[in-house]
Amino acid sequence: MIFKIFTLPIRSLIKLGEKINKEVDQELYDLTYIQQQLIELHMMYDMEEIDEIAYIEKEQELLNRYKIAKEREKNEY
Repeated sequence: MIFKIFTLPIRSLIKLGEKINKEVDQELYDLTYIQQQLIELHMMYDMEEIDEIAYIEKEQELLNRYKIAKEREKNEY
């Protein structure tokens, strides 16, 4: 009983960390969100708001995340 009382804050903190990690993971690897970011990035480049180097770097990062998200999706089924 006393053990549970002392470990409650730690267990709560661990559960909170796991929940935050899950939500961040979902946002990082959400296919729809990544697609929207790619579209916005392309629009920014077309409107000359970013240069070609920045565009290529960000596009590569998004495409890598997209690839990981697709692999995760495939492994879930």
